[in-house]
Amino acid sequence: MTAVRQPVESDRDPGLQPERTRLAWRRTTLSCAVTAVLAGRQALHDGGAPAVLAVCLAVLVFLAFLWLAHRRMVQLGAPQPVLMPSGSALAVVACMVALAVFGAVVVW
Repeated sequence: MTAVRQPVESDRDPGLQPERTRLAWRRTTLSCAVTAVLAGRQALHDGGAPAVLAVCLAVLVFLAFLWLAHRRMVQLGAPQPVLMPSGSALAVVACMVALAVFGAVVVW
C-alpha cells in the first residue's frame, strides 16, 4: 500500500482567488488615480493657493494608497498570505474616504 501524504501548511491550492483579489486592488488603484486626477484638474481650474494645496493633498493620498495596495498585492503572492494588519486597513480606509471627499468636491 502507498502511504497517504498529509497536507502541510505550505501546500496551497488557492485557485483564482489571489488573482481576483490582485485585480480588485488594481481596479481600486485605478479609480483612485482617476479621482485624484479629476480633483487636481478641478482645483487647478479654480486656481489659487487652496487649489495647489488640494492638488498636493490629492497626490499624497493617492501615493499613500498606491504604496499600501502594492504592499498588499506583494503579500498576496506568498504561499500563506498574512492577514492585513489593522493599521494598514485603517490607512486604506482613510485614503478611500479622503479620495471620496475629493470626488464629491469635483462633482459638486
